[in-house]
Amino acid sequence: MERPARRISSMKSRVSDSWQGDPAFARLKKLIIDRTGHAYFDDKDSALWERIKRRLVATQSSSSDDYMAFLQDSRAGEAEWARLEAEITIGETFFFRYLEQFAALRTTILPDIVQRNAESRRIRIWSAGCSTGAETYSIAIVLKELLAAEFDAWRVRIVGTDINEDSLAVARHGWYGQWALRTVSSAERSKYFVVNPEGKQWRIRPEFHSIPAFERHNLLSLLNDTSPLQFSDFDLILCRNVLIYFEPDTAIAIMGKLRDRLAPDGWLLVGTAEPSPIFSGMLGVVTLPGTIAYRRSEILAAEETHLRGGFEDTNVRPIEPGPGKAISKSPTARAKKTSKSIIPAVAPEKEQSTPVDEVKDLAGRGDLTAALLRCREILRKESENPLPHYYEGLITQALADQKSADLAFRKAIYLDKGFIMAHFQLGLLKLREGDRQSGRRFMINAVRLANALPDHSLVDEGNGLSVLLLKQSIALHLGQDATG
Repeated sequence: MERPARRISSMKSRVSDSWQGDPAFARLKKLIIDRTGHAYFDDKDSALWERIKRRLVATQSSSSDDYMAFLQDSRAGEAEWARLEAEITIGETFFFRYLEQFAALRTTILPDIVQRNAESRRIRIWSAGCSTGAETYSIAIVLKELLAAEFDAWRVRIVGTDINEDSLAVARHGWYGQWALRTVSSAERSKYFVVNPEGKQWRIRPEFHSIPAFERHNLLSLLNDTSPLQFSDFDLILCRNVLIYFEPDTAIAIMGKLRDRLAPDGWLLVGTAEPSPIFSGMLGVVTLPGTIAYRRSEILAAEETHLRGGFEDTNVRPIEPGPGKAISKSPTARAKKTSKSIIPAVAPEKEQSTPVDEVKDLAGRGDLTAALLRCREILRKESENPLPHYYEGLITQALADQKSADLAFRKAIYLDKGFIMAHFQLGLLKLREGDRQSGRRFMINAVRLANALPDHSLVDEGNGLSVLLLKQSIALHLGQDATG
């Protein structure tokens, strides 16, 4: 419910051009982040203010104070919250986004789900943070093609959820512009869509449009147990490019709750930039070409899947030295015997635990403060060991202390210039900060170091990450020229 339109022009001139001119902006910002969890705007005051200003003008509010009173109005407040959430939500999406992940879905993940559920003929999939529905419909298309003539004999439940009501309205309608179809070939457009007479809009065909349902859902409701009970027992959850908008501790907590909503043998996919060593302590990790996927670890243990540090790696094996040859080790490799997971999904072979293993264990259990304290305790005794510096970087990054993370990764690189994962993590950090030049430099350093190793070998401290998968990941961040 918006205020009378007759006041719009006068109010527009009274709204401050800058957030600095509105004394109550900080309180409104905190209110928004607390409700939505979108910590993305924590250090982006100008960008947030531009979006808030549009709602101030629309609701005839003269200031943040005035607008907060409107949000608390018993009649109009909830509707206005929905409009504000739609305004601040950043929803970039398109069909078959991340082709490597969809290749993994087609060839490995969905076939596994179909095989496991052959007796019950029931499949449940959740697309969390679905925006305008392109991801959700893409999954529906792939699954329908996989089941082919048997599709109607299965009970398929695909639900797409988002906090943005405007995005959900687009998803339910099913009409898309050319930008959303930019990775879809002409043949696929004809197969999956119906074009409007002007040739500028495409609607998902009825046989695919009828498969998914779209519902409003805030992922934060998972943390206070107000999320609907039907959001459970999923064979597959996709939560891609959503966790990056939350504070690190909130993202970790949400990941734990998503794990709890999986079926015992369920799969979970996050965005290509979102995998974290901390997540590998919660779930088993499966490395597929160009993709890292997660699974409920108990199913991996039950099947006695070959795991290395919480990562399933069915194709990669350690490099064996040839006759009379030894494998050279970097200072990083010499500092430890093997790379272990933060919390191994299966019992590892008995070996002497190292102090850094204690740090990994604490981090994997979500106690980041204790992990950081232990890490710094180790550094007081082993200041020239690159490993604790590296893990200090990972932990401080998870705690949103980017300056300390930057310094820690640099120290690890200074002590071991061949520390591939330190170069990689520092490159990611700089890219996320918007420093593309520095980010690209560290990423390319990682590629050059990795190029000296066989593609099927494992990267030190990569938790089972192969050289090939690392290079593919870097290529996704920088473009295909990064692997040259």
